[in-house]
Amino acid sequence: MVDASIHLVDRGRIHADRAYVVDGVSMASRANPVPDHEVGEFVVWNAVIEHPEGTFLWDTGSHPAAGEGHWPPYLYEAFEHVDAADHRLADDLSPLGFSIDDVDAVVVSHLHLDHAGGLAAFAGTDTPVYVHADELGYAYLSAKTDAGSVAYVADDFDRDLNWRVLYGDHRLAEGIELLHLPGHTPGMFGAHVELDVGSVVFTGDLCYDEVNWTREASLSAGLLSDSRAWHRSLRRVKDIAARTDADVLFAHDLERFESFGDGWNVGSAPLERGGDVGGRSRGRPEA
Repeated sequence: MVDASIHLVDRGRIHADRAYVVDGVSMASRANPVPDHEVGEFVVWNAVIEHPEGTFLWDTGSHPAAGEGHWPPYLYEAFEHVDAADHRLADDLSPLGFSIDDVDAVVVSHLHLDHAGGLAAFAGTDTPVYVHADELGYAYLSAKTDAGSVAYVADDFDRDLNWRVLYGDHRLAEGIELLHLPGHTPGMFGAHVELDVGSVVFTGDLCYDEVNWTREASLSAGLLSDSRAWHRSLRRVKDIAARTDADVLFAHDLERFESFGDGWNVGSAPLERGGDVGGRSRGRPEA
């Protein structure tokens, strides 16, 4: 295992019907033909992984103009990122002691509009942006034609970016494995990170929240590119988590996110760039 740290970056809140997140949660019946719908509050987050081999940014959040026309109105109506304007990527990194220039590489779990909206900060730079080949192709298909998914905004990713296109799983650095977990999208990545303090799994949007994990209740059909692939990916990542006694961080579960505090192996003092990555406080977060 490796001595590294994971800093969690709060990127704001999305309000959406929980029927998108858990299939069948508000199905009508003869006895209840007009069921109540619950609007949930979901977190958007990124992570900065400080590692001896580099500083890696996991996802980039929503574009700050999501509610001002950058997102199509019908998508913003469904997934209202109520405070996107208050969560510019550089501003959210700054309190943690990071800047855009500190990022050595970006990993996009997938290119949906609430994950790829900050890629503009890396346009025209040589910062590598890791993406699965199936995701990049599907994103362009979706954004440029009537096929695919509606949840891609071309202006998020159709830019001069230093793409590093990957196939299957990928070892990003010692102890950091990117996991190809299709189902939500064809090319979605999760991650398995093994630190000297323990093991952590990022599910990506395979699991929006804990219900998808514990009850194995899938996302709604509108958020799935392949239902069978989603179930295979879930079984796979649950096996990895069980074998390694990993903590699990879901894509948008606010309560779960807040329970992890600042992250893993994170000390009170910012790390000097290029300095020793050790010497910080350790211990797994309380659940």
